[in-house]
Amino acid sequence: MMRLKSTGRVSLLLFAASWFSIPATEAQAQGQAAKKLKIYISVDMEGVAGVVTADQLGPTGFEYERFRHFMTNETLAAVRAAKESGATEIVVSDSHGNGENLFIEEFPKDVHIIRSWPRHGSMMAGLDQSFDAALFVGYHASTTNVRGVRAHTFSSAHLTRVALNGNAVTEGEFNASYAGALGVPVIFASGDDAAVEELKSRLGRIETAETKRSLSFHSAETLTPEASCEKIAAGVKAALNRLREFKPYTVKTPVTLEISFKNYMPAEMISYLRSVQRVDSHTIRFIGKDMAEVSDFVDVVDGYSPDLAP
Repeated sequence: MMRLKSTGRVSLLLFAASWFSIPATEAQAQGQAAKKLKIYISVDMEGVAGVVTADQLGPTGFEYERFRHFMTNETLAAVRAAKESGATEIVVSDSHGNGENLFIEEFPKDVHIIRSWPRHGSMMAGLDQSFDAALFVGYHASTTNVRGVRAHTFSSAHLTRVALNGNAVTEGEFNASYAGALGVPVIFASGDDAAVEELKSRLGRIETAETKRSLSFHSAETLTPEASCEKIAAGVKAALNRLREFKPYTVKTPVTLEISFKNYMPAEMISYLRSVQRVDSHTIRFIGKDMAEVSDFVDVVDGYSPDLAP
């Protein structure tokens, strides 16, 4: 009798569960959606292990081809670590120089890579609200930092300061603000000691990987490429393990952008635009409704030339 009653109760419970439960196909779809983890990786080159001068940074440098491999390997270390931590979609942004540095054939076939310029979003092109987190690989310190290998903000040739709402920013902070406006937190960064210290002071307790210690603008005590890759992989895994702790980094809108130039003429000519105010002999001010508009303005200022072709 007890067995019969128990069996009847089990049957009733099973019937109720089947009546009120989500259909199997829908439950599977929800499970797959819950497991989705979309990661964006923005990659620069000055912060890569071993980089110290222009000899490593552009096609005319005698070490450039070798260092393209090192840049690619550091990015791959981040990609593999993200995948091992559950990433299901990864977009990599080649964000140094001509935007054509990474050896794309070495990446897993399911990784998408953004290359060359111009592109809306610049170093964060292709980022949208669907991403869960952003990672920075090979980043450097800002132009206002007295330390850091190849320290600059967007253009070492033309700019001496870039500020958002009155505060001088690094490329990393600017890009984190762009990501934050889309609700995406930056959770990891690699680069020299000056770069990672500066970013942590702005963004908070992000995970970092120090690839070298700055000795001067053109000198560093560096890790080997292999050691740097190992450190980056460990940092990415630690960051993704803490993913829920991070919040997007945002700036108040509308956004006041200030750009200071090394020379007088750019500030004078750009101030002819009615939307631009000349603050002093070298500085202009522009107010954008959001980070997307500010980012586009920076790209035009730093990238436009009358002889652009085609």
